[in-house]
Order: sequence, then structure tokens, then C-alpha cells
Amino acid sequence: MSKIAFHTLGCKVNSYETEAMWQIFKQAGYEKVSFEAVADVYLINTCTVTNTGDKKSRQTIRRAIRRNPDAVILVTGCYAQTSPDEVAAIPGVDIVVGTQGRDKLVEYVDQYRKQREPINAVGNIMKQREFEELDVPAFADRTRASLKIQEGCNNFCTFCIIPWAKGLSRSRKPESVLAQARQLVEAGYKEIVLTGIHTGGYGDDFEDYKLADLLWDLDRVEGLNRIRISSIEASQIDERVIEVLNQSDKMCRHLHIPLQAGNDEVLKRMRRKYTVAEFKETIERLQIAMPNLAITTDIIVGFPGETDEQFEEGYRYIEELGMYQFHVFPYSKRSGTPAARMEDQVPEEIKNERVQRLIELSKQSTHAYAKRFEGDVLDVIPERPYKEDPDSGLYMGYSDNYLQVVFPATEDMIGKVCRVKIDEAGPEYNKGTFVRIVEEVPRPASA
Repeated sequence: MSKIAFHTLGCKVNSYETEAMWQIFKQAGYEKVSFEAVADVYLINTCTVTNTGDKKSRQTIRRAIRRNPDAVILVTGCYAQTSPDEVAAIPGVDIVVGTQGRDKLVEYVDQYRKQREPINAVGNIMKQREFEELDVPAFADRTRASLKIQEGCNNFCTFCIIPWAKGLSRSRKPESVLAQARQLVEAGYKEIVLTGIHTGGYGDDFEDYKLADLLWDLDRVEGLNRIRISSIEASQIDERVIEVLNQSDKMCRHLHIPLQAGNDEVLKRMRRKYTVAEFKETIERLQIAMPNLAITTDIIVGFPGETDEQFEEGYRYIEELGMYQFHVFPYSKRSGTPAARMEDQVPEEIKNERVQRLIELSKQSTHAYAKRFEGDVLDVIPERPYKEDPDSGLYMGYSDNYLQVVFPATEDMIGKVCRVKIDEAGPEYNKGTFVRIVEEVPRPASA
């Protein structure tokens, strides 16, 4: 039996796709081993979102080649898509596949073993109009299942290389999404996370079926408790989406809505499709439709040309919005993007200082939001033992509004919907008391 090892760089979509590629090799009779072990095939799923992503991808490829020079080295993902010749030129790389055509991976490995000729199977991603079906029927040690519904992006923000790596927006056919959702529910999953590169753009390439239609159809899937949207742009949240959030009992009270900057001039240079006033109005409408909604966001600091005044204005704006949590990134140059060629690049020390201030604000916001729920009973699905104290009998899980809750539980409760009283809010974890199990459900099958 041939052994295969995987390494994933980059985002959650990449992690999902690695799981899907493992399913393809599993069906072909392969055995999965650790990336640190000696394998017959090494598959590296690369990232190219920053120049550092490219560099880390190259280092990982070389690590695999050193581990077993006789192995087949297969490189896929975003860096392989944007720079196939650069990847193919690394001595020891045998097969290069981009972000399409991954259903043929086993064939490529077989072909390489027979002919010993390098394979470069990267095509023009901009010509792709069909969603690539990559199913994951089960996830290892997870209580939440990801379900990829969309690929690519049409936005072309000035800091981002992703449209060139993933192509233009393509939506998965509704019947395929629903069939996969039912399969995941049958495997024991109670929560499905809808994922994609530009998830809110689902249906933009269909005539009369949009994200709101899909959400309503998923709402009718029997046995599914929670539907979570991994990320959605403010410009994609229309009245119909808000209506589903308001009326469906299954929609989680948590949305990740990337802001990127709290100043209109910076947003314009980023080529974002909203103003700070429009973003705020969307947040306010959501909070009315779904009281106590937890909103998480992404913020880039030190974008080229961002002045001290613009940062301070953005800081005050973010503070006023009262969101749950923010992921803060210093702007990082990405070769090949308009922002990398912009003048007025912000010095690293100023970026780092701004990052620290926003991280501190995020901690305060997270704690303030969690305190609202002290004394309340929430539905929590325990995921794993509490890592800070594994022998304490405490388990960690998420509530529907994305609070991390730690409470006394047992291993057989993992994956079950539990009612938990929130006793004490914390800046990261919230302490709770187990009340009861809502229903008995089978645990997900392991991958």
C-alpha cells in the first residue's frame, strides 16, 4: 500500500481542499501518514496570499524532497497556480497542479511513476466557469463540518492576488450542496459551516438562485441544527439574507464580515465596495434582525498611504461598532498587486504599534460582548478537552454566537448539543455549568 503525506499552507478553504484530496487518494487505496514520516507521495497544498506564503511553500516543498528524495513530490494550490514554472523549477518537484483538475491527481501520480517525466498540469484559471466538485464526507476530530459552496472572487481588491490564484466566482449547484449537507448530517454533524473564497457571492453566476435561496433550502434539511456562514462581504448582505437570519432558527448568531479599514480614503485605495457609513448601516440592520449577533471582522493596518489621522479615525470607528472580535493584520506587500507598487508604504514599526493597539481593543470588545451572556443558558457543542488543563474534566465548545465555553463534560458528550449556563465571562474562554443534553446524536465518523 502506497503511503501519502499532506501539508497545507494558508486558509481554511485550503484545509478543506486537502481533506477532499485525501478522500481521492483514500479511495485509490493509499494510506495517510504524517508529513514528518517517510512517504511514497508528498502533497503540498500551497498558499500565495503574501510573499511570505510563497517562501513558506518553497521551504515546505524542499523539506519533503529532503525527507525522501525517491518520493513523488506533488505541488498544488495557489502558489502552484500563480507561479507554476517557478514551482516546477525546484529540483525534485515532479507534478504541479493548480487550483483546478484535482480529480486527476491519482492519474498524474500513476503517469509519473510509469514515465518518470515531470507533469505541469496548470491551466488558465481565468477561463474556468464551473465549480470543481470536491467532497469531504467526514472530518477528523471535528464537530463542525465545512461545506464548500463557492470558489473564486470577482472583487480584485488592490492588495489581493487571490482572483489570479482561484479564478472568478463560481458557485456549486444547489442540488449538490444539499446532497452533501444531508450526507454530513447522516454522518452525525449538527453544524455545517458554509465556506468559499467569496461565500456571499454565491449564486452571482446563476440566473435566479442566490445565497438566500440556498440558506432557506438548508434550513429545511432535517437533523441539521446549525448553519454558519464562514465569511460574507457587507456588500453581499441584502434584505433577503437579513430575512433568513431573522426568521430561521438554524442560522448561527455569528457572522464574519471583513471591514479591512475604518476610513473611506483607505477603503477607496483598497478598492473595497462600500463606505464606512454603508458598512455601519449594514451592521445596525443585522443587529436589529438578529439581536446579540456576534460579528467578527478582518482589519489590515498600515495600508500604503494610511496616515496617523486615518488610523485614529478608523480606531474610533471600530470602537463605536462594538464588534465581537477582530483579526488584525499588518499590511504585507504582495508582488503583482497594485498596492505593492503604491507610494507611501508605512514603516514596519508604525504598523506593529497600530496592530498591538487594535489587538488590545479586540480583547476588550470580546470580553464586553461575552459579559452580556453571564447567567444565560446557551446551546454549546463540546469539541475537545480544555487544552489549558486537559486532566480537569473540562471540555471546550462553541455556542451558536461563537463564544468559547469551558464546562464539565465527558468524552461521550463531544458533538452533542448541550445546554450550558454561562457563569463567568472571560477575555478568551467563558466558564459554564452543564445543564442538560438537548438530544442524543451519533458522533461524526472519523476521516
